Amino acid sequence: MAGLEYLETQHGRRIAYHRTAGAGPGIVFLGGFASDMTGTKATHLETWCRARGHAFLRFDYSGHGSSSGRFEDGTIGAWAQDAEEAIARLTDGPQVLIGSSMGGWISLLMTKWMPKKVAGLITIAAAPDFMEDSYWAGFSEPQRATIMREGRIEVPSDYGSPYVITRSMIEDARQHLVLREPLALTMPTRMLQGSADDVVPVSGATILLDHASGEDIRLIVQKGADHSFSSPSALALLEDATLNVLEALSAT
Repeated sequence: MAGLEYLETQHGRRIAYHRTAGAGPGIVFLGGFASDMTGTKATHLETWCRARGHAFLRFDYSGHGSSSGRFEDGTIGAWAQDAEEAIARLTDGPQVLIGSSMGGWISLLMTKWMPKKVAGLITIAAAPDFMEDSYWAGFSEPQRATIMREGRIEVPSDYGSPYVITRSMIEDARQHLVLREPLALTMPTRMLQGSADDVVPVSGATILLDHASGEDIRLIVQKGADHSFSSPSALALLEDATLNVLEALSAT
């Protein structure tokens, strides 16, 4: 297994990553909100890529996992900067991005920020614009008043400790929305979604599918899969989607 390494970014953040050498196009995994690169999907993909000789990169955003910083000091914009710099400096040539939940939002931003680097795209329960459309839209007026006055609020999490949502996160996210303007996905794109996902419902996946434009975009729903998308059958579907994108790229 590739050893843990660190990237010092131009924004003064220290990003932890694992990089596996191999052939291109390489594959980059972008994790979710408050998750880290040691999760099942990231490590499964690393093993899958190594067995097939593909280059692979997984990393932690600042404030996540082994990277520097505090989670509550982060924003979508900062985490997208981390992803942009990791992809630019740690990979060679075009890449297939695989973005899970918030990582799906960030991967969509990468198609805008660095289109020449994104050869293919796979999203897993993508959650674009969730700070505005899920958190802010779902807050009560007292909760909104609290976050504006105190700068932060804690919200329940299904994964342990409550999430800290800050005013900076909400306000910064409004500068990075992707569902309010055209979203052209010119690369082979596979959107994976679980029918039993109670965090990002299937309706959210169809909104993204309907909003995006492109000639090779498919939404694939796994019956019974939850938001983690980490069951053996879900991981097998992820392998199939990755192989399908790679085959589409090799045919062009």
